[in-house]
Amino acid sequence: MASDSKPSVPLTLPVLPLDDEVVLPGMVVPLDLSDNDVRAAVEAAQAAARPGGGKPRVLLVPRVDGTYAGTGVLGTVEQVGRLSDGDPGALIRGLGRVRIGAGTTGPGAALWVEGSTVEEALPEPLPGQVADLIKEYKALATSWLKKRGAWQVVDRVQQIDGVGALADNSGYSPFLTVEQKVALLETADPVARLKLATAQLREHLAEQDVAETIAKDVQEGVDKQQREFLLRRQLEAVRKELRDLNGEAEGDESDDYRARVEAADLPEKVREAALKEVEKLERSSDQSPEGSWIRTWLDTVLELPWNERTEDRYDIRGARAVLDAEHAGLDDVKERITEYLAVRKRRAERGLGVVGGRRGGAVLALVGPPGVGKTSLGESVAHAMGREFVRVALGGVRDEAEIRGHRRTYVGALPGRIVRAVKEAGSMNPVVLLDEIDKVGSDFRGDPAAALLEVLDPAQNHTFRDHYLEVELDLSDVVFLATANVLEAIPEALLDRMELVRLDGYTEDEKVVIARDHLLPRQLERAGLEAGEVVLEDASLRRLAGEYTREAGVRTLERAISRLLRKVAAQHELGDRELPFTVGPDDLRELIGRPHHVPESAQDPAERRTAVPGVATGLAVTGAGGDVLFVEASLADPETGAAGLTLTGQLGDVMKESAQIALSFLRSHGAELELPVTGLKDRGVHIHFPAGAVPKDGPSAGVTMTTALASLLSGRLVRTDVAMTGEVSLTGRVLPIGGVKQKLLAAHRAGITTVVIPKRNEADLDDVPAEILEKLDVHPVTDVRQVLEIALAPAAVPVGVAAA
Repeated sequence: MASDSKPSVPLTLPVLPLDDEVVLPGMVVPLDLSDNDVRAAVEAAQAAARPGGGKPRVLLVPRVDGTYAGTGVLGTVEQVGRLSDGDPGALIRGLGRVRIGAGTTGPGAALWVEGSTVEEALPEPLPGQVADLIKEYKALATSWLKKRGAWQVVDRVQQIDGVGALADNSGYSPFLTVEQKVALLETADPVARLKLATAQLREHLAEQDVAETIAKDVQEGVDKQQREFLLRRQLEAVRKELRDLNGEAEGDESDDYRARVEAADLPEKVREAALKEVEKLERSSDQSPEGSWIRTWLDTVLELPWNERTEDRYDIRGARAVLDAEHAGLDDVKERITEYLAVRKRRAERGLGVVGGRRGGAVLALVGPPGVGKTSLGESVAHAMGREFVRVALGGVRDEAEIRGHRRTYVGALPGRIVRAVKEAGSMNPVVLLDEIDKVGSDFRGDPAAALLEVLDPAQNHTFRDHYLEVELDLSDVVFLATANVLEAIPEALLDRMELVRLDGYTEDEKVVIARDHLLPRQLERAGLEAGEVVLEDASLRRLAGEYTREAGVRTLERAISRLLRKVAAQHELGDRELPFTVGPDDLRELIGRPHHVPESAQDPAERRTAVPGVATGLAVTGAGGDVLFVEASLADPETGAAGLTLTGQLGDVMKESAQIALSFLRSHGAELELPVTGLKDRGVHIHFPAGAVPKDGPSAGVTMTTALASLLSGRLVRTDVAMTGEVSLTGRVLPIGGVKQKLLAAHRAGITTVVIPKRNEADLDDVPAEILEKLDVHPVTDVRQVLEIALAPAAVPVGVAAA
């Protein structure tokens, strides 16, 4: 908009600096003359003033961080005297804006500058937009002043008509910063200055409204809490009066968590954590969901047996007797538990129960095929030690929180299975069986096996911290027994924290003892039969174990006994069988059918698998224990042109490589072994492993494949009573393998009498039961040539005929 302006007037004035303060035209402010710069400017203005020439004049210039503004305010010294606090002062009135020019000289110690002032004037009448702006500013200013109760100032603001004067009046506003006031001072156009002042006032009022809303909400919340607190106190007083009136006792102690925590025998840190939660519970309302979470947590903490322990049974002979009575065989585990109890007894006698905050727990891993008694052994160990027993099933667990617990921020959070097991046991030193630890999986929810690393580490589990409890729990006195079928499925870091004990299966004699002393009495009771009504001879049990159920454990044997007893009970109810009845070996076929596993040695010679050249008997280890493995080899007709090696039976890479090595060895040493290998170049070799649906892998079938190929080429049969195992090298060396005990047990179950093993595995024979070694003729060998000498029968046909 256009405006009429008067010409600027040159001025020479002393500078009165204002630190962190701004004076706008129209303002009247008191200044402290104790400041040297202020006093020097006032004295210089008084010295320069001529008698009768008017009041002394100074130039009020804001100084921010030592820097002067480019615009100042012409001010007159209205009065010099003392301020309300008694210090000398001066009353200054701002008149108009002055653009500061160059410095100059003048009387006194003050800084003198040259400047010019310009008076702006607005045309009459005012444009409509300016009038609306004036109206808006007065409304905003009136609203703010009314909130502060400054009614007299409201009237003064309403009386101001000038646009520039109205904008400069905002200089009195205490909420404006120095930078905002400087911006108003340096804005020469009055309309622009009024717009700026209006925007500043509007922004402040908006911030004030938000602050008032927050303060109101806070006050309402405080008032609500105070009312709720008073009402609860009144409700407690009313309930107390009603109890006194009716003669009732005080409330149940379960309602008073503080009393329960103080009365409980808790560790010091656990007590402190529990009391903090009690304080939170007391502050929370009944409607708050946090209250129920705290109560559940407190109940869990109070139910844990923090200082409860059962006394170990230090009768070492009695503990061993309990183990022997409840389980046949398994000498390795029994010896380990006996050693543990003996050491515990000696430590207790010498006051070494706790060393470095840790007690003498144990972590054992029982690895073996199904049905050998791993799970039931845990209960027997607890019985022998006089401890509580808890079983934790880990099969199929995929959530890490199942082990370490959920965070309490989740709805329905619970402690982990380890804490729940200790709680269920009611003591801090139970026997905890971690069943099927090799079946633990991992997915996006975490790896439970990794969470078990701390639990099963004797050096760390005395400070185990569950995510739900968030307090330390001492697991160092717990005896952990972990069971697994497959050793390779257990993570290496987890296996390193446990002491490995292998359960390789039972001998036939042990199975007979187990069936007679444990399985038969249990199944008689389940079949509703008395102890003497059905009697199974030892020969019948031996035949059941050897021909009807060929397995490492006794689970299938127990099912066979159950089926036999059910058959006898049904025949008795039908009137076809009189009781008591003794079951002999010849009665088994009539009652439960024909045998399923007849040894090769018991079959007709013409029906045996090794009745033709090219078939050898090997030994392998599966998830169900040891087993026999047959290898069949054949040569293709030279007219078909199918040269090369063909392998079938769902074999792994290692087993395929063993077949290549076996064939290469025979090709390179055929003349030495008197084998017609020259025809192998034009004829295809096929090696097959029966039970083709079962995956197979490993190097231990190398000697078996070599023997089968040698039998095929030489026409010599492989002895029916011979089984073999071992890795073969290109030079014909027989290298060591694993699972010797399991393989020898499998050979014994299959009716094998002669076994060939690597020489370097001879030390593993110490683990094989003596009664098994007595029945087996074991040949440790170092070279394939020795294997062929033992396994191959004399040639029944000429070599040339067999090769053709």
